[in-house]
Amino acid sequence: MEYIHHYDSPLGGITLASNDEALVGLWFDGQKYFADTLLKEYEEKSLPIFEETDRWMDIYFSGKEPDFTPPIYMKTTEFRKAVWEIMLTIPYGKTMTYGEIAAQIARTKGIPRMSAQAVGGAVGHNSISIIIPCHRVVGTNGSLTGYAGGMEKKVKLLTLEKVNMSKFFVPDQKGIE
Repeated sequence: MEYIHHYDSPLGGITLASNDEALVGLWFDGQKYFADTLLKEYEEKSLPIFEETDRWMDIYFSGKEPDFTPPIYMKTTEFRKAVWEIMLTIPYGKTMTYGEIAAQIARTKGIPRMSAQAVGGAVGHNSISIIIPCHRVVGTNGSLTGYAGGMEKKVKLLTLEKVNMSKFFVPDQKGIE
């Protein structure tokens, strides 16, 4: 059985999911791939993991770096898990490019190169947003491409972390969903 809980953030509603021991999902309500890893049967319930995650989010949204990470369980493929684990190493207030993540995975696998597009797909399907900081992943050219929660939220999260936004730009999104 899985359980859900709702959190009201300054950027809108967030739905959290847990297997009763660890966080398995954290999505902005209505985002792309919303609740894509959540089991069909679940119930809303108050759990210690949700209280801990709420505390983490309260600290984060106050503009401070939390000094702990709630227990998480990544319900995903091995490749996506490898990408998500790299995202967990991106420091608060810093960014990393899709290409840097791809190069790190290629080194780990002992292969000459890895597709940054494949990395982009794994980043986009991150089911534990904010805590696994996919908003910190940017294009090599400084483009703030891709964020399942929406570009406006990505900009606000990076700004909250005091990232120097002058080196980034939002590409023209006309015709892109």
